[in-house]
Amino acid sequence: MPNKEITVAKFAGFCYGVKRAVETVKKLKEENPERKICVLGELIHNSQVIDQLSSMGIDSLSELPEKGEGICVVRSHGESPEVFEHIKNAGFEVYDLTCPDVKKVQQKAVELAKDGYFVVIVGKAMHPEVVAIRANAQQYSEKVLVADCVEQIKPFEKEIMGHKKVGIVVQTTQMLSTLNEIVKYLTSITKELHIANTICQSTSMRQTEAKELAKVNDLVIVVGSKKSANTTHLAEILTDITPTIHIETEEELNNYKNLIDKSNKIAITAGASTPQNVIESVIETLSQKY
Repeated sequence: MPNKEITVAKFAGFCYGVKRAVETVKKLKEENPERKICVLGELIHNSQVIDQLSSMGIDSLSELPEKGEGICVVRSHGESPEVFEHIKNAGFEVYDLTCPDVKKVQQKAVELAKDGYFVVIVGKAMHPEVVAIRANAQQYSEKVLVADCVEQIKPFEKEIMGHKKVGIVVQTTQMLSTLNEIVKYLTSITKELHIANTICQSTSMRQTEAKELAKVNDLVIVVGSKKSANTTHLAEILTDITPTIHIETEEELNNYKNLIDKSNKIAITAGASTPQNVIESVIETLSQKY
């Protein structure tokens, strides 16, 4: 069997926002060993990292208690103003780790809402980042809609057409193709359309590089949590170009043995919440077993 030619993407693994969040929370615990430190929700979509933080005494809260103590961290996805208030009222000290790129989307959505725009947020309605963006915008306007495809906007077509101006913001990890489809549709039914392409640079570079790798490889392996939006989108994009598998750990490679065996050129990329050691374990397993 010929040796595999393995190429690892440059933009694979932790983005700036995730790296900042993980490093800051660990440092916070080191500097406050006696204080209770918790994160509202999972800090990032990666079970290995969550387990590591738990072993350090940093807990993930699925919901806020009525009474609390210590430091409560708001993760990179951000939260609504009401949640920030709730954290304070419960007795926690708030430590805000909302990603700067996510903050920009929130601020832009608020700006559009204040200026009288009908706000369309391109993203997954139940994703925590989008929930927070919508909550921030809804402080200033009831005209806020979340959609990740044209079909979800069509029921509101008459209302949008009757509005003087429409503004678009985008979930930071969304696909550019999704934004383009929605822009094309809204352009045909609106008088004035303001588009803020708030897909973060890290996501754009990751997707662009991965698409180029997919064109010249027999197989692409995407490493990262199935709960991670940016990782799932990455796998979706690449599937249209070349055979692609999405795995969380190296153990799952066994499930695709036949596909790996017949692929000579393999590219590896990873989502923004995938730790380097997980990527390295996949590379090592591929090199040794295949």
